[in-house]
Amino acid sequence: MDAFYASIEQRDNPDLKGKPVAVGGNAERGVIAAASYEARKFGVKSAMSSMKAARICPDLIFVPPHFDKYKAASQEIRSIFQRYTDLIEPLALDEAFLDVTDHPMQSATFIAKAIKNDIYESLGLVASAGVSYNKFLAKIASDQDKPDGLFVIAPEEGADFVAQLSVDKFFGVGKVTAQKMKELGIYFGRDLLKFSEQELSTYFGKAGHFFYQIARGIDHRPVKAHRERKSIGAERTLSENILERDEIEFQLKKVVDALWKRYEKAEKKGYTLSIKLKFSDFTQLTRAFTGNKVIQTKAEIWNLSLQLIVENYDRKMPLRLLGVAISNFTDEGDERKEEFVQLSLL
Repeated sequence: MDAFYASIEQRDNPDLKGKPVAVGGNAERGVIAAASYEARKFGVKSAMSSMKAARICPDLIFVPPHFDKYKAASQEIRSIFQRYTDLIEPLALDEAFLDVTDHPMQSATFIAKAIKNDIYESLGLVASAGVSYNKFLAKIASDQDKPDGLFVIAPEEGADFVAQLSVDKFFGVGKVTAQKMKELGIYFGRDLLKFSEQELSTYFGKAGHFFYQIARGIDHRPVKAHRERKSIGAERTLSENILERDEIEFQLKKVVDALWKRYEKAEKKGYTLSIKLKFSDFTQLTRAFTGNKVIQTKAEIWNLSLQLIVENYDRKMPLRLLGVAISNFTDEGDERKEEFVQLSLL
């Protein structure tokens, strides 16, 4: 994401749009947590003292952080990622590696464009994406064309791209290591090629092997989806807001179809079905139903989803997003002793 915290504050307060904004601290004390791109033009950046930031950017507007809001946005972004792949490795609230190798769309560039569009349509935020054939280059690519950028490094371009890259720009290389490299005459990726793998390992320990590989555009590290999925869901950001029941059912069918394709492959089944409705003013409603037996069929998903929508949506505010998810997993066929048949509000 681009200037994540600051962008959310600017989105939610129109008076801040186009102005230099710093999240965290105040003009007299504290540390900057994030800076808008307008503030970055003056040299303001995260981890800078507020006093220095105010000095170099006299018109800087200080805004207190709202971490609950940032976390909620991060969760929404992750749910968008999950529309395209289960292989997601978070780096921070606003950043993650995605492996889309097996996606039927077969074009990582098209998928990146779709994700960027989904994030903007759903959250009103812009994102930058880096596309490449390994994690190191994808991360480097993501920083090349900010804000609202998309940068691609093809396999045949990898080694040459690293060759001209300053070691200060290497992902995972801190100031201390970068300084040590420079003392050895290593200023760019091409300078690493002058050293054998053994020499780099002598100077940098285990990291030496990594440096030897990336100098040649090689990074075999897989995307690690650390956490077990707690839910399986699908959602759809609508190109136009909808209000009528027949339109809602038409879009719901598409969401249920997408969810079923993923759910029928799951090793475990869930007891809880939830819906998410986001309205034209960006407010949202979630409702859930928990039964005494696991959800087994597509028909059950459809019926429960439609029931929750009919019972909880008054159709006073048009819809811009519709989502359905199944959670509360257990082994398939397992049955609860207790019965939970009433609607629970989330």
